[in-house]
Amino acid sequence: MRLKTTIAIICALILAGCSRGYVTIGGYAQGGMYSIKYNQAGVKLGRAEVQAAVDGILTAIDTTLSGYNRNSLLSRRNRGEKVKLNPMFLEMDALAEKYKELTGGAFDAAAGPLFDIWGFGFTSDSLPGEPEIAAAKARCQQREILNFNAIAQGYSCDKVAAYLHSIGVKDMLVDIGEIYCEGLNPDGRGWTIAIDTPEDGNNTPGASISGIWHSDGGSYGVVTSGNYRKFYIKDGKKYAHTIDPRSGRPVEHDLLSATVIASTATEADALATFFMVIGFDEARSWVEGHDGVEACLIASERSWTSPGF
Repeated sequence: MRLKTTIAIICALILAGCSRGYVTIGGYAQGGMYSIKYNQAGVKLGRAEVQAAVDGILTAIDTTLSGYNRNSLLSRRNRGEKVKLNPMFLEMDALAEKYKELTGGAFDAAAGPLFDIWGFGFTSDSLPGEPEIAAAKARCQQREILNFNAIAQGYSCDKVAAYLHSIGVKDMLVDIGEIYCEGLNPDGRGWTIAIDTPEDGNNTPGASISGIWHSDGGSYGVVTSGNYRKFYIKDGKKYAHTIDPRSGRPVEHDLLSATVIASTATEADALATFFMVIGFDEARSWVEGHDGVEACLIASERSWTSPGF
């Protein structure tokens, strides 16, 4: 599990959107607020019907995949109860295994026990010794505890976007902590998204930004992951909440945030987590060697953006 950076959206378009066929819906989901702007041209369903359908999707995700909802399918499975895994759970589990293989184990949905012993999971333990780390890694290998938080918000964006596609929406911006955008904004241009400055104390999305990305109207997931909003300091040393499942320890590199642009929000979410594990240099090399992925990497003393960002 990790605390994801909320991406600030530069729009100020609600009033303009009302006169151009765009509407906004929103509400509470996954520990925060969600907001969706879409062009209702050609859509037969009314705003209230769309809102109800989106809320239903997000409720289904919560009752299936949330580690915070004690009655969710995931929580019950993790407690050892005998449960029948539904198609959504199986789909998410398959995606998690796909990204574990892609990243060589740097992304691992079964790494929850490691986050717990370091004090970043659902317990308050911290600074474990080698025996505790070894025991937690063994539990990870058994897939005893699953935690899909590292891709759940990106997955949620994609699920909502798929529903909007199904009712005829072509222009949309879906913000559920992470972003999926497609088509044009009410001004007839690609969506514009800002990257928060990754520095301690910047806990207000949009208060300080370090970069801006402009969509070309295509379909993109946009996700930022960072270490600067969740950490603790003990005995004078800072421990970031990003854990490397391969070593069982918090990472110690200088990468503060990674913003990833990919074809889906789920993929962008997984890769942003992956980059925060492997660090600046390896993340840059990975992006340079893979088509279809763009990134902005910000470290303590340096930054880099891929050419297509």
